Amino acid sequence: MSSLANTFRVFQDKRLLSVFLFGISSGFPFVMIGSVITAWLSDEGLSRAGIGLFGIIFNVYAVNFLWSPLLDRIRLPWLGLRRGWILAMQLAIAGCCLLMAQLDVTNNLYFMALIGLLIAIFSATQDIAIDAYRIDIIADHEKDQLSAASSLATAGWWTGYGGLGAIPFIVADQPGTGWPDIYLLLGALMGVIALFTLMAKEPQVDRSAQQKAAFARYQQATGHARTTGSAIIAWLGVTLIEPFREFFNRSGVRIAVSILLFIFLFKLGEAFLGRMSVVFYKEIGFSNSDIGYYSKLLNWWVSIVFSIIGGMVNIRYGIYRGLMIAGFAMAASNLMFAWIAQVGPDTTLFAATIVVDGFTSAWSSVAMVAFISLMCNRAFSASQYALMASLSVAGKNTLASGSGWMVDMMGGNWSLFFIITAVMVLPGLLVLRHLKQDIASAEKKVSDPQIS
Repeated sequence: MSSLANTFRVFQDKRLLSVFLFGISSGFPFVMIGSVITAWLSDEGLSRAGIGLFGIIFNVYAVNFLWSPLLDRIRLPWLGLRRGWILAMQLAIAGCCLLMAQLDVTNNLYFMALIGLLIAIFSATQDIAIDAYRIDIIADHEKDQLSAASSLATAGWWTGYGGLGAIPFIVADQPGTGWPDIYLLLGALMGVIALFTLMAKEPQVDRSAQQKAAFARYQQATGHARTTGSAIIAWLGVTLIEPFREFFNRSGVRIAVSILLFIFLFKLGEAFLGRMSVVFYKEIGFSNSDIGYYSKLLNWWVSIVFSIIGGMVNIRYGIYRGLMIAGFAMAASNLMFAWIAQVGPDTTLFAATIVVDGFTSAWSSVAMVAFISLMCNRAFSASQYALMASLSVAGKNTLASGSGWMVDMMGGNWSLFFIITAVMVLPGLLVLRHLKQDIASAEKKVSDPQIS
């Protein structure tokens, strides 16, 4: 068990500042295609089911593993393998915000969805590079730094989503300000974030030996060693197949499938709640400013605090306990939203609910990020993290796109809806219990590289 003093020393690592800043860049696009566009569509009178279906664009995050191997193999001609991709995607997102600012819901709903889809694609690609950066910048044996990086990445994400995400809602209530103006602001803020990428240190990871060995194996398998055709096939094999083959081979099929199933199930209930949260706040009677100050600003600070605490818990007690605590707390917090549905727009209860929800969201995210990072091979960090993270997104976004329809089917019974989301966490916790010994073994290997 790490001492408390050593735990605090871990967080003083200078590399973690870049991890935090990239977390901001990762969370901010969710404001653009999530809460802001939801509020815009809601103000324009789009139905709950229509708004929920608009969230289908988030499915891009569920399939970004399909092109993630390219980010392990193709180096853009600036800033290095990781930072080059991050900067390019940040600039593309900022450009899309400027385009969104030229549209209106009545005449350009299709184009709004298209640009939202582009933002999602660029953001999902940025996330691949950012997650790989966080894994690559931490050495294989630095177990404590892995948990610390996970907590600061989560704190950064919530700073981008909650801290910066409060700004558009506060500004939106100012006289003469429309949602297109908000997107001009979002684009400018993303441009500022991109400046920090220039100051980050590029990770130095020697993945050539493992990739060369895999290349030779695929080339030999073609039966035509050292020909152009076999070289192309081998390159494609190393790029598109090897990251996933290595993951299943290293973990074993049974454990690998259990890992993927747990990731898919764990935050499913939270996703259903999150997809409809802004619609719920507006229908129950909260103003845009209430949403900005409580759901965004307050949630931001709560999430940062509990992201750090969650990282400390992982360092001192292990990732399994962190995940289990987060799971039960996540289920309990959803019940507080059912309470609001019964009471109405009470700002005191709203604040209390946001505090509890922020704790559970941050804690569960830290534990999940650390868990997925622990399961990755640094030679294929972009591909393997994207594979596992995309399953979490698939569970959250693909199924959660029907959350508006689900509320409508219940006749707008928000209390019942939130109770059901609380129950959704239980299957994931059962799978987690099955993985307890495998997680402990993986942590022991990281702590002692001599163990194989």
